Amino acid sequence: MKSTESPTLVVVKMPGQEANSQAVPDPRTAANARRIIFITYIIAMVDITCIFLQISVTPYLAKRLGFDTIWFGYLQTMVGIIQLFGGPLYGRFGDLFGARAAFTLSSVASIVFYVLLGLANSMPMLFIQKLPTVFMHTLSGAQMVVADLTEPDQRADSLAKLGLCFAIGMIAGSSLGGMLSTRYGDTVTAGVATCGCFVNLLLVLNFIPKHTKKQSNQDPAPKPGTTASVFNLGQITRLVRFPGVMRIFTIKIVSGLPGGIFQMMFSIIAMNFFQLQAEQTGYLMAYFGVVQMVVQGGAIGWLTRRYSESSLLLLTIGITSLVGLAQALMSNVFQFCIIIVPMMFSLSVFNVITDSMLTKSVPSSDTGTMLGLCASEMSLVRTIGPTIGGFLYQNYGVASFGFVQFAVNVGVFLYMLGSNVGRTETHNN
Repeated sequence: MKSTESPTLVVVKMPGQEANSQAVPDPRTAANARRIIFITYIIAMVDITCIFLQISVTPYLAKRLGFDTIWFGYLQTMVGIIQLFGGPLYGRFGDLFGARAAFTLSSVASIVFYVLLGLANSMPMLFIQKLPTVFMHTLSGAQMVVADLTEPDQRADSLAKLGLCFAIGMIAGSSLGGMLSTRYGDTVTAGVATCGCFVNLLLVLNFIPKHTKKQSNQDPAPKPGTTASVFNLGQITRLVRFPGVMRIFTIKIVSGLPGGIFQMMFSIIAMNFFQLQAEQTGYLMAYFGVVQMVVQGGAIGWLTRRYSESSLLLLTIGITSLVGLAQALMSNVFQFCIIIVPMMFSLSVFNVITDSMLTKSVPSSDTGTMLGLCASEMSLVRTIGPTIGGFLYQNYGVASFGFVQFAVNVGVFLYMLGSNVGRTETHNN
């Protein structure tokens, strides 16, 4: 991209690059960083909008192609397994080859995904259409860029703004997807999503620098004889050996699993328990998005400037346990609408704080891989959630989700009170 400014020139040397790297504009200068982060927010918002466009299409398309509940569950499980492995690999790819390459990969994969969605006309084709999701981790790429270009004390607030983009994309995608699929059909909806991803690709190629990481003296030098490979499992798993990482990551999985299972089963709960029609469910999802926008856009930044991340983590787990108890006792959609406020608050703050703490606990050269591991948590829920959720719902009813969430998070809360969780070593990212 050409600019009238005279940017600072530095030599950026990343893992896997040759020593004779060319001079490039420094993305970490204040003006450049703000511009890149702003473009990253736009890319994330467009990507989430496209995702919710296809969410409005896929269930109805699957039903027309002959999918029953069991086969649709298999389809979701397949996506979860693919992204479970794809998340860490995508993060590792971003660490090795830079932000532009990572965003380009996810944008191209998204374009292929939506083109195949528009062409899907059989059950096998719909399964094949899900294969590009292995590389569709644009949000993880955006988190990596934000983590690379922000100081540690500003990271949580900046990551929260990505959650704001998610909420805007969820509202826009759900509303636009319902309108397009109803008036013009699935193919047009998939075509609009394809165009959105193509716009993202153009933004990436024109505005995102090749690398966004800085060199840190604390970044470990590669060991002799090792190769910088995306598929180097040892380089991915070694991150959990950094001080405090395993504890925070375990808390992220254990505490977040019950709520994630409830989210996976929400469409069934809305239809059968709350007796909502599709249009009413859409309004409820929009309400989710509005609450999340308020929390992510203002509350998290205010909280992180006044309280430590470990204190906020403890607070959110305590609120999550109470939300679970309230879910177990609710009996109608009005009560659930009240519960949504603390639920979205605790969920939003919990995800931002844990991601921030984990990226601070590893060297700056590994933030992408760490965020890829964080993204795999939701993929794990998508993999095992339908099975566990279906068992609980079928045998114990909706209240069981709340009681499980309450019991698990009370246990995590008591564990955190008796330990020093959160006091991790912070690298100079």
